Amino acid sequence: MASVTYRNVTKRWGDVEAVKNLSIEIPDGEFLVFVGPSGCGKSTSLRMLAGLEEITEGEILIGDRVVNNVAPKDRDIAMVFQSYALYPHMTVYDNMAFGLRLRRTPKHVIDERVREVAASLGIENLLDRRPRQLSGGQRQRVAVGRAIVREPAVFLLDEPLSNLDAKLRVEARAFISKLHQRLGTTFIYVTHDQVEAMTMGQRIAVLRAGELMQIDTPTNLYDHPANVFVAGFIGSPSMNFFDNSVLKEVNGKMIVDTGQYQIPVPASRVEQYRPHLGKTVIFGIRPENIAHPDYQPANVEPAMVEANVDVVEEMGNEKIVYLEEGGKTFLARFDPRADVHVGQRIGAVLNLYNMQLFDQETEQALQ
Repeated sequence: MASVTYRNVTKRWGDVEAVKNLSIEIPDGEFLVFVGPSGCGKSTSLRMLAGLEEITEGEILIGDRVVNNVAPKDRDIAMVFQSYALYPHMTVYDNMAFGLRLRRTPKHVIDERVREVAASLGIENLLDRRPRQLSGGQRQRVAVGRAIVREPAVFLLDEPLSNLDAKLRVEARAFISKLHQRLGTTFIYVTHDQVEAMTMGQRIAVLRAGELMQIDTPTNLYDHPANVFVAGFIGSPSMNFFDNSVLKEVNGKMIVDTGQYQIPVPASRVEQYRPHLGKTVIFGIRPENIAHPDYQPANVEPAMVEANVDVVEEMGNEKIVYLEEGGKTFLARFDPRADVHVGQRIGAVLNLYNMQLFDQETEQALQ
């Protein structure tokens, strides 16, 4: 097992910077997730660690060893790809054993490891089959098993669940999380799916256009986003943003004037925001912090607003309600019992304990 360190790592292709000055320390045994939209540099960051892409600037360390010029086979890592990359002409047993044979591992050790890992993954009855005879979930387990038998210091997983259907993805998420707990090895996982990131990662590194936006625990990313991008990317449905709002004082009370609403700032936040009075800001609030008045949760800092109901999505366990006021549409998550219909004008309760304010120009959270 080993820690991983990215030290001022940059990757360029010509004039394009795919990764920009990335610095992260990943302790031994941590499950870290790289997340972000397509083209943000997350897979490139993983591939540089694996030795599949050259590093333009900076250093990557596995443990205390700089691996910039170390061949991939000598880095003591194992990688699971999106496509699984199984050899179609080989059986499951031979696919899992292949890496060990390249290392000239004794036959009895190979057999022992392959059968032990296959049993732990529930694929011991598939060892004689070829990949074309397997389901997507079974192929995914074979690809993970091939990595485990090598007993690497670091596991790298590049969107390994993206080819699975929704039900299998849920099962596979739990399977990989349990696997990490059992092995205690460093896992670095790449995904564009923020639900995967939030449910699996001990820490999450959010990337955008090659830059690290924020790295933190799932809870802190959700509750304390560093900027508008992180606030909008983490959470589904996305956070509502009211641009070009103004933080001002009216009759001795601090408010956020969104143009549609004048929203009071909770007393607990007044001193925090006082240095920003008069600024143009972005007011942010998540759909789950907007409730129907009849089903308002306890212990909130409430502010009542009115809006027109545009769309109602019945989800069974909740209602996603699109509200419109003054040309601005925003989303709410209502209790499934809430009586709402398209065309109604209704009240909605904002929980201001969980409001967010960002600088309009820099898009950074106001501290």
